[in-house]
Parts: sequence; C-alpha cells; structure tokens
Amino acid sequence: MVPVHIWLLEAHVEAPTAGSVILAGILLKLGTYGFLRFSIPVFPEATLCFTPFIYTLSAIAIIYTSLTTLRQIDLKKIIAYSSVAHMNLVTIGMFSLNIQGIGGSILLMLSHGLVSSALFLCVGVLYDRHKTRLVRYYGGLVSTMPNFSTIFFFFTLANMCFTWY
Repeated sequence: MVPVHIWLLEAHVEAPTAGSVILAGILLKLGTYGFLRFSIPVFPEATLCFTPFIYTLSAIAIIYTSLTTLRQIDLKKIIAYSSVAHMNLVTIGMFSLNIQGIGGSILLMLSHGLVSSALFLCVGVLYDRHKTRLVRYYGGLVSTMPNFSTIFFFFTLANMCFTWY
C-alpha cells in the first residue's frame, strides 16, 4: 500500500535475479496471506471498520504506481511497480469480503507469483546478454533473440492479465 511499498522497488533493483524471483514469487505474497489467514478471521469487526480506508489506500497506490511506471526506464523497476499495483489489487479483492473477491485475489496471487518470477528471469537473461536493464537498449531484440522475444512477450501479456480466448 501507499506508505509501505517503497522498499520493494529498491530491493528488486539491487537484488540479483534469483533474489528478485524469490521476492516476487513468495515473499511479496506474505502480507496478503497474513490478511487472509490472520487479520480477517481474527478481527472481523476491525476488518469491516477499516475496509473503506484499505480501499482508499489501495486505489491511491494502484493509480500512483501505474502513473509512475510510465516514466521508468529500468526494466526491473517497471516490473516492480507493476507488482506493487497487482498486490494492491489483491488487497482490494481480499477486503471485498465476499467469496468471489477472495477467490479472485488468491488466483491473482498465484498467477502473479508465476508471471512476475518469469519476467524477472527474462530480465536476468537480458542483463546477462546486454549488460543493461535500460529499455532503450533493447531495440531490435526480435532480430537477435527471436525465441526469447516470443517468450518475453507472452509473459508481458500475462502480466497485463491478457487472456488467450
């Protein structure tokens, strides 16, 4: 959410590829899993009381991170900002307190864990090959790495929640 997500961006940028994969795939979900297993069942009255506040913070964070992502030039930062937006969407779904919202947030957590980890692996491959994560140096990637570009494109579409049917 808005005040507590800034550390994640720098952690992803400074971490090696394996660290970013673990951070995005597992550790990022622990907060929302704590909401699901601890906060909501143990404190139902407080959950109802703070739901509008959580909605507001999460909506602000989604808008802020989405707009900030547009100005980024580092590929790892772009994926990190999208991870923050996705986790805020998970929080909104979880605090909807109905079965569809909670089920959707669990599905988004699972898919985000797989897709963002794959994207960080792809960025690691690009960094090993080109020694930079700046987007402007990846022009002509389809001609130099056609199979990899297809895989990277697939995971980028999956990160945008693009469906194939």
